[in-house]
Amino acid sequence: MRVLSWNIQWGRGIDGRVDLARTAAVIRGCDADVVCLQEVAVNHPGLPGGAGEDQVARLCALLPGHAAVFAAGSDLPDGKGGRRFFGELILSRLPLLQVFRHLLPWPADPAVPSMQRVAVEAVIDAPFGPLRVVTTHLEYYSALQRAAQVEFLRDLQATAHRHAVAPRSNAETDPPFAVLPRGEFSVFCGDFNCPAGSSEHARMQAAIAPDVPRLVDAWSIAHPGVSPAPTFGVHDRGFLAAPAAYDFCFVSDNLAPRVAGLDVDVLTPASDHQPVLLTLA
Repeated sequence: MRVLSWNIQWGRGIDGRVDLARTAAVIRGCDADVVCLQEVAVNHPGLPGGAGEDQVARLCALLPGHAAVFAAGSDLPDGKGGRRFFGELILSRLPLLQVFRHLLPWPADPAVPSMQRVAVEAVIDAPFGPLRVVTTHLEYYSALQRAAQVEFLRDLQATAHRHAVAPRSNAETDPPFAVLPRGEFSVFCGDFNCPAGSSEHARMQAAIAPDVPRLVDAWSIAHPGVSPAPTFGVHDRGFLAAPAAYDFCFVSDNLAPRVAGLDVDVLTPASDHQPVLLTLA
């Protein structure tokens, strides 16, 4: 199975145009079973290039046959009596078991711009068993917030794994209490807004607890000894002086034997980030 992670910059390509049909064409070309997208907008015409439509609905229409899970980190008034949203979207053509939406920590850091961030967790009914896929987008401007968000993700890995191996009681029969698999295998993917080799990148892979599988950058499994392919600043140098890997797929180490490939499409100019495709055997 394949898991795609891509910061689509609300469909805005390097040419400055917002074109979700172009975005969807790139996604279709990856033939992924699970698609994890960051920077998806709803009712945000003020974004560069314009993003006034419901991009969740539009992407679902362009990519039929997928179940959709959206979570907004940024949920703000639009000034016209409605709301505007900015967040992450998971599209899956495999069955979804459970879905969780996690607001990430946002400690005050008044010296820099920042926004509320979110992680979306979907438990996928994968061919080899329940798989937790978490996609997120960490803060770019604040190292303080980014560090707190990394710790949250590590805690999430511990909590979810413990739920997976020791499910709660099913004595309560009301439907909201339904006990479904949480999954002992996990993928944490997205735009981590830090380069490979950074303290945040290393902390994501540090040991968590003796009873919890640690997270490992799938690139190091698929390409041992090879520097990660760049995913940010490849076609647009507005933020970085040189291209670097900012987008990752971390897998739980009990899933590592199934990592069959990790590929980066460095050619497409359909966003300021490049798509990352994880293949699991």
